[in-house]
Amino acid sequence: MSSSPSPAAVIEVAGLSKQYRVHKREAGLRAAIASLFHRKYETVDAVADLSFAIAAGERVGFLGPNGAGKTTTLKVLAGLLHPTAGQVRVAGFVPQAREAAFLKRITLVMGQKQQLLWDLPPVETFALNRAVYDIPRKQFEETLGELTELLEIAPVMTKPTRQLSLGERMKCELCAALLHRPEVLFLDEPTIGLDVSMQLTVRSFIRRYNERFGATVLLTSHYMDDVAALCPRVVVIDKGRLRYDGRLDDLVQTMRPEKRIVVRLGQRVAASDLGGLGRLVENEDTRAVFQVAQADVRETMAALLGRLPIVDLTVEDPPLEEVMSEVFASGRAPAPTPGPASSPTPAPTEERAS
Repeated sequence: MSSSPSPAAVIEVAGLSKQYRVHKREAGLRAAIASLFHRKYETVDAVADLSFAIAAGERVGFLGPNGAGKTTTLKVLAGLLHPTAGQVRVAGFVPQAREAAFLKRITLVMGQKQQLLWDLPPVETFALNRAVYDIPRKQFEETLGELTELLEIAPVMTKPTRQLSLGERMKCELCAALLHRPEVLFLDEPTIGLDVSMQLTVRSFIRRYNERFGATVLLTSHYMDDVAALCPRVVVIDKGRLRYDGRLDDLVQTMRPEKRIVVRLGQRVAASDLGGLGRLVENEDTRAVFQVAQADVRETMAALLGRLPIVDLTVEDPPLEEVMSEVFASGRAPAPTPGPASSPTPAPTEERAS
């Protein structure tokens, strides 16, 4: 199920495994004292024989349930952790060597961590990063100007970080992480905790940065809207092992080939009057959702328009959260078709009639 590394790959992971020795003991004073003299350990596989490759400029979603090994893999790719087995290369470097030339080509953004100096304004962190990465002043000012415009952070850059909202801090974190114009972005939950409006802003920025600088993006997120909006391809892991590597569209079509027809009505219609129009998934106030086979979409739309007081009608794919939940619950996934995206990520498709 894994993709074979290619000469054009920017990120190459081959047989990656990462194990931890975990100390285990029972609760209670007796067990605590006993553990001072004799400790019991078990070996835990955080990542097990994982292989995939990502080409330059790709935006790839890295998905899995909690504890699947996503953050561990990103830390190995960034050189923060050493692999137990296997080979990893990023931009031609071995990450664990932590060479200066390697560090200047990557960045790791973790939504639950921050690098901004808490009591100082973000501009102080930006200046510090310029010195750390030895960025020429002219390039620094040019890049800072571009990022400030893209992220719209000019009004907040001179305020103490502790006085910024979560969304403002996250935008400044992205700016600080990208001042050295990294070619590879490892993004671990970059929109966690943000409201819907700020999530849209961050997604738009990531897309524009990718398109402007040709950066390679590996993104983890529990917000499936992030993945649907940004990533044509996904790598799915569970319990440290590869489950799927291929196009997101193929995964959705295989796991949930049906469509959902969402209608907004001029007045509420009882569920008993909506029979025979497909499986009724939701009927609340003036909104109703039907699930139908793709082959029946046209016929069902015609029946709905003929029988109901429809104000608006939309045809959508099933929610990605449901698709992923089924992948993990069922243990099945389509045959992978990995490869670099040939064009920018398309916007989510939907048909509308009103």
